[in-house]
Amino acid sequence: MIVMIVFACLTNDAGTVYLQLVTDATRYDDLSFYKGSTGAKTEILKMKKDKWVIKYTPIEDRVHFFINNGTFRLNNTRRNDSGEYLLGKYVSEGKSSGTRGLQLFIEAPVSSPQLSSECLSHGEMRVSCSSEGDGPQYSWTLDGQTLNDTDASFDNETNTITLKKGLSGNLTCTVRNYISSDSISKRISPCPGVSVFVYFQLAEVFILLTVCLGSYCFYKKETCHQSVCSLRWIMVGLR
Repeated sequence: MIVMIVFACLTNDAGTVYLQLVTDATRYDDLSFYKGSTGAKTEILKMKKDKWVIKYTPIEDRVHFFINNGTFRLNNTRRNDSGEYLLGKYVSEGKSSGTRGLQLFIEAPVSSPQLSSECLSHGEMRVSCSSEGDGPQYSWTLDGQTLNDTDASFDNETNTITLKKGLSGNLTCTVRNYISSDSISKRISPCPGVSVFVYFQLAEVFILLTVCLGSYCFYKKETCHQSVCSLRWIMVGLR
């Protein structure tokens, strides 16, 4: 049995997939096309003596079969159209001429990817690439060269990487699946080192201490002023 794998696009518009089952259906007395290659099978198409009929009524308004080139057309593709299919071919007197298996995948294409980045405390840069779609696969290049372990560390999904300290250049993320691919690029510069981060952190601490000390002194000043006034009133009363 010959197995053919077909990937088709799932979109918001009416998608169509063409499956060439045989090159010339007129060479056969009988063709049977099923969904499900093992166990319970659902007969979709039956052709006998150059006449064909759709046996599976839920999809009969979405399909057409071209006898001259053996092509099966499926309109308005849906996710549940994915699955295993089997074609049985028969010649005169019901003698089998072989079977053909087909695996159909209906997938949504990838969307335009988006990049986001942030500097880490030791001068490294974390970059994430996000895209919608079925089964996206990510790859990265810097100035046209594929990134490796010496340049970056990768997470399990490879849509997030951590660039080593000091790297700069044109970073490109490419996302693809069996239906489509797209990419996005961004010019990156080295992140500041740990000393710069420590400087800013110390500056924040200094500002916070200044505000706290000022508030404390202001509070003490008001308290001292009130104590002096009270003492003066007491001394006046004693006179």
